[in-house]
Amino acid sequence: MVNLKTIGLLACLVCVTACSSSDWRTANREPAGIAPNPMLTKEAVIEVYAADAFSWRGWFAVHTWIAFKPRDAAEYEVYEVVGWRVDSGNPAVRHYQTPTPDRYWYGARPEKVLSITGAKAQRLIPEVIAAINRYPWANEYSVFPGPNSNTFPAWIGLQVPELELKMPFNAIGAGYADES
Repeated sequence: MVNLKTIGLLACLVCVTACSSSDWRTANREPAGIAPNPMLTKEAVIEVYAADAFSWRGWFAVHTWIAFKPRDAAEYEVYEVVGWRVDSGNPAVRHYQTPTPDRYWYGARPEKVLSITGAKAQRLIPEVIAAINRYPWANEYSVFPGPNSNTFPAWIGLQVPELELKMPFNAIGAGYADES
C-alpha cells in the first residue's frame, strides 16, 4: 500500500522534473500584445514589464525589464540585465531595439508594472537614459541578493523618482538597489 508521503514525494519529483526539462530555446518569445504599437502610438512611452523567471525559478521570482520610446519613434529601446551575458564575458545590461518590447520571457507572459505616456514620458526619457548609463553593476550579476535583473529597474526607479516605480513583491534582488 502506498502512503501519502510517497505520493507527495512522487508528485514533487514529477513537477521538478517537468520544470527542469523546459527548453529555453523553444520557449515562447512572441509579443504579448500589451505594449502600445509604435506605428500607431506616436506619443512617448516608458514601460516596465515583469514576467515569471524561467523554469522553477518562476515559482518564486520574476524577471523585469524597462522599455521606452521617444515621441514618433518606430521602435522601443529595451534594457534588461541578464546573468548569462556575464558568464560569457559580456556586460550584464542588454540593450536592443524592437517594435514589441512586451515579449514573453521564455514562456512566461509579461505584465506591465509601469506605464507612462505623453509629455511626462518624453520629459523623463533623458533622465532614464542618464540613469542607465550610470548603473553601477553593469558588469555584475548575482541571483541573490543581487545585483540581478530586478536590481536594474529598481535602481533606475530610485534615480528617477518621478517614475513612481513600484516593483513587484517577488522581484527578488530589487532591494539590493536600496543598499547602494
